[in-house]
Amino acid sequence: MHIFTLKAESDRGYARNRFPRIVPSVLFRTRVRDDSIEGSNPYRWQDVSSYEIFGSKKVLLFSLPGAFTPTCDTMQLPLFEKLAEEFYLQGFDDIYCLSVNDSFVMNRWAESHNLEHVKVLPDGSAEFTRAMKMDVQKDNLGFGVRSWRYAVVVENGTITHWFLEDGKDDNAEEDPYKYTNPAFILSRI
Repeated sequence: MHIFTLKAESDRGYARNRFPRIVPSVLFRTRVRDDSIEGSNPYRWQDVSSYEIFGSKKVLLFSLPGAFTPTCDTMQLPLFEKLAEEFYLQGFDDIYCLSVNDSFVMNRWAESHNLEHVKVLPDGSAEFTRAMKMDVQKDNLGFGVRSWRYAVVVENGTITHWFLEDGKDDNAEEDPYKYTNPAFILSRI
């Protein structure tokens, strides 16, 4: 199933197909701008917990194989940025783009797109991606471990909707982009 809504109170922990129902508890290693730091790299390390991102709010998280890769860079991220206001009108507090890339790459990618509405979230060690059961090998492309393309709606730390592309498998030849298209997601929430 590509899209499913999780509403049953008795469905604790994991959803159908054994996907998590509760957002995994991890620390994201991020780099944040700090104007007190001089020089060409005015950023400092800041650990951010899953709770800080997903607790006490409604969040849309979409995950993709990699920053600067063709579909992610030319279609998915720009369209989420373009349609962000429509998500906010639906009651979302934040929109996050996650990828198995480090914070340096994710920050540079956000900068290259002049993002104003979508926040980037680095999962450099794929810890969150593995806990979400969305990790796949992309050795056929020289990428190593990456995230399968998916999106979730999270309310107060609980995943209420999953949007998952077909064909999740290691070294998949195809890179589908249908169910995680922001226009499609908007039509289903």
